[in-house]
Amino acid sequence: MYVPSYKIVAIGASAGGINAISKVLACLGSNFPVGIVVVQHLPRQYPSYLAQIFERITTLTVKEAANGDLIRSGSVLIAPPNYHVLINSKGVIALSQAAKVNHVRPSVDVLFESIAQSYQQKAIAIILSGTGIDGKSGVWAIAANGGKVIVQSPQSSQYKGMPEAAISTKIVDYIVPLDLIAPTLEDLVSK
Repeated sequence: MYVPSYKIVAIGASAGGINAISKVLACLGSNFPVGIVVVQHLPRQYPSYLAQIFERITTLTVKEAANGDLIRSGSVLIAPPNYHVLINSKGVIALSQAAKVNHVRPSVDVLFESIAQSYQQKAIAIILSGTGIDGKSGVWAIAANGGKVIVQSPQSSQYKGMPEAAISTKIVDYIVPLDLIAPTLEDLVSK
């Protein structure tokens, strides 16, 4: 029986991220062997329709994350507005309204640091288009625990802030154009 090398993929994005996330998810089939969790910065005062948006472009199962949800292969969980997402080593989601990190909630750093601790070398983190530096300290945590980091190349990003902040750590494993992120991800999980 095939056992994937990785157990979780976490994607972080902000401005320009909906388009970037859509392009990545559209290229992954329903048999993708690893669960995916997405943090996209959104205004907290409005309901999110990201699950419905992404559901239309992918064969993966997509839903907004809730307390107690489990990470499952072939599925995507989306952080709800105004909640940090944490995941324990058993793949159970916990939502938190703890203080904002990098002026945002949900925070990419909170998610990445959570999976770094829980999954260590079995975690993959992806930074896509966005402004600011959210995700930078999370990238450190992923790398320090043996996980892999993929960053959208700034040249292919609508907004370069988050990719450039991640790249500035000098510990990123892959810097690739948007259209190569899904193939890079599939190659990693199939090894």
